[in-house]
Formats: sequence, C-alpha cells, structure tokens
Amino acid sequence: MININNINQFITAQGDCKILLKQIPDNSIDLILCDPPYNISQYSTGNMKFDWRSDINNDVAQWDQIEMNPFDFVNEFKRVLSPCGNIFVFTSYNLIGKWHQAFDPEFDTFQFMVWHKTNPVPNFRKSSFLNSCEMIVCMWNKGHIWNFSTQAEMHNFIENPICMGAERVKNPKHPTQKPIAVLKHIIDIASNPGSIVLDMFMGVGSTGVAALELGRKFIGIEIDKNYYLAAVQRLQKATVKFINMGEISK
Repeated sequence: MININNINQFITAQGDCKILLKQIPDNSIDLILCDPPYNISQYSTGNMKFDWRSDINNDVAQWDQIEMNPFDFVNEFKRVLSPCGNIFVFTSYNLIGKWHQAFDPEFDTFQFMVWHKTNPVPNFRKSSFLNSCEMIVCMWNKGHIWNFSTQAEMHNFIENPICMGAERVKNPKHPTQKPIAVLKHIIDIASNPGSIVLDMFMGVGSTGVAALELGRKFIGIEIDKNYYLAAVQRLQKATVKFINMGEISK
C-alpha cells in the first residue's frame, strides 16, 4: 500500500495502473488528471511524405492499440477519490460516449472541456477539418473542490498550442505529450495547494511537473520504462527548481 503520509513532493511507480491503483488508499486522491490511450491508431492513414518539408507522422504509438475501456476504471476511481475530489480525463470523439456511459451514473455531474490547439498539424490535402480539438471529460460530486475565478475565465474551452520547443521531450518522444499550461489550468481550478494529484498514465511526467509548480503533491504511474525514466528525471528537476525558488519546502 502506498503511504500517502510519506509523500514529500511526488511518488512514482512503473507498471500496470490497473494493478498499482489497488495500492492507493481509499479516499486519498483530490484530483485524478490523466491522458489514457484514445484508440485512434485504427483510423490512421499513415505517414505523409513531402518533397518540400519534413514528413508528417500520423502513426500513434503501439500502446494506443490496446483497448481502452472506461468501465475498467469506475470502481477504482471512485474508491481512491476523496469526497471533495475531481476527475479530468483527456479523450477523443470515439471514446467520449463510453466515458459518459461508464461514469455519468456514478457522479452527480458529468461535463466536458474542449482544448483547442492553436497550431494543429496542417491539412495539406484540404479534404477535411484540421484536427485542432481534444476533449476532456470531467466528473465530480457535490462538495467538490472548485476554484471559480471569473465568468470569462471559466468557459469549458481552453486555447493553447500543442507542446513544442524546449518543453517537448525529445528522447523519448511521446506523441501525445500535453502542454504544462493546459494541465496547470485544470489543476488550478480543480485542486488546492497541498492536494494530491494522480496520473496513472503519466507518460513523460507533464501532469506531475504542472502539479509541483502549483504546490500540489503528485502520484504518477507509467507502464513504459523509457517514458517512466524520463518522467522521473523531469519531476526531480522540477522539485529541485522550486525548492531553490523557495516555493516547495522539504
């Protein structure tokens, strides 16, 4: 069993989240924020090659081919979530109905957000819409943490470019790495300083970095060894950085 009382800044574990979730105590997590597989690789049209620019990679990693069934997580999510907790899950058009079917009967509220990517991959063939939006399903019960700011800032719509530049982890490259700014926006609304944030599809650790930068504690689980090692390295750097700045105390 993970001893949440021993969390200084973060705890991580490598392995299958369906197994490791059982080690998290009941009612201990204030925010579940995760980005599980979308199962969209089946719709991939393959890479696009051009003579005048670099190729566009439309292939998603092999882990996306593993079936994602939201019903598999209902019981464990409900068990580990605190009475004031929230759940935010990135997903896609093909799975949002399954998330609703699984979780809407279990929580007082089921809503969604849209992340509009201001710099999506161009559609050079001009044969369809640009893939510029991703959905985030949100679930909570009455009495949940909710830091409402202003009416103008609380739309269920956020605009931000995809992860790029220095923020993008180059090795290993995660095809769906999320921007820190988007994650911070959610964490700031749906948790408080000192809250425990859980990401059981941690990838390269972006949720954890965002949580640490906002003074939250973090539990991360990742099955892929290369992603896991990259995530731990990022989290350690983030911890050192903010201890030096005096924003996180040991």
